[in-house]
Amino acid sequence: MKNVIVVIGAGSIGQAVARRVSYGKHVLLADLKIENADAAAEVMRNAGFDVSTSIVDVSSRNSIRALVQKSSEIGNITGVIHAAGVSPSQATPETILKVDLYGTALVLEEFGNVIALGGSCVVISSQSGHRLPALSPELNQALAITPADELLDLPMLQLDLITDPLYAYQISKRGNSLRVMAEAVRWSKRGARVNTISPGIIYTPLARDELKGPRGDGYRHMIELSAAGRAGTPDEVGAVGALLMGPEGTFITGSDFLMDGGVTASYWYGELAPNK
Repeated sequence: MKNVIVVIGAGSIGQAVARRVSYGKHVLLADLKIENADAAAEVMRNAGFDVSTSIVDVSSRNSIRALVQKSSEIGNITGVIHAAGVSPSQATPETILKVDLYGTALVLEEFGNVIALGGSCVVISSQSGHRLPALSPELNQALAITPADELLDLPMLQLDLITDPLYAYQISKRGNSLRVMAEAVRWSKRGARVNTISPGIIYTPLARDELKGPRGDGYRHMIELSAAGRAGTPDEVGAVGALLMGPEGTFITGSDFLMDGGVTASYWYGELAPNK
């Protein structure tokens, strides 16, 4: 029986991680748009990978369950790369919460029921979750362990309070890292691991949308004043993903890896600080 790596979100970052961890395994590329998955699959097949594709809507439990079923029919699910999401310039607060927060919780719940012994998952989150002030222990607990189907009913997530797409994105990404920490406990019962990567601005089509959008000047300013002084590349995220999913990362679970070129450091302690 084959070992299967499921990639949810067939964009540049998901592909970059998959290329590092999928030789000798079957890659199932899933995306909301099948044409995106098919295009990515062609590139990977030409590079020698065994690939199939599927449609998935991460905001639908039935859709994720169908993906779990299809993956399980191929073989043992030994890896999950969850890289699907929408950005503040692409969607309303309601859609961001449903896709980025609720959708991630669904993926972790459903794939956590079937992940193979020794398996690993990487959730691609964002530096944005690190720019919120600390939440109370009670709010952290709620974001971490509230069952997925009750998550959007939390008082803190009501749309009369969350009217800014950027804030919806930030709270979703903070929620992702908290949810992964809690899910790591459950996944450990199956001998599996799960971690989060929180990239900064990475040169992808999504980032280009942001740089061209209403917050573009702010993002360029952010890059200029970061410690690295540049944006990152998908392959750099892929390198961290390979560590977390590979044999050298077996002592790492429930962790969130911030890799943003020092943007967050500058935001809290440097020239990007709000009071500067």
